[in-house]
Amino acid sequence: MPRKFRAKPASPFRYFNSSPEVIRLAVLMYVRFPLSLRNVEDLLAERGIDISHETVRYWWNRFGPLFAAEIRRQRVSRMRGFRHWKWHLDGDVREAQWRNGLSLARRRSRR
Repeated sequence: MPRKFRAKPASPFRYFNSSPEVIRLAVLMYVRFPLSLRNVEDLLAERGIDISHETVRYWWNRFGPLFAAEIRRQRVSRMRGFRHWKWHLDGDVREAQWRNGLSLARRRSRR
């Protein structure tokens, strides 16, 4: 019986001459900090990486959603680490809800 061969998904970086680390660094610098494309270009030039601001823009359009999905997946997996996590209301919200309930009850009783 032949075994089914599951192909490894192709790397999204396979057609690029730059390393995936440089691409990830450029995109995350642009997204994480309030920098323009030219600022990212300048910061990378200080590190000895010579790329254009248009290259950063192209990488951002191409790999931004990929990195965002990866961050979302990591965030969800971290939240699943807590067995019984809940959202908690603070006292101010509960007090406002209680006061609104009282005023609503008073209005109904006046009718």
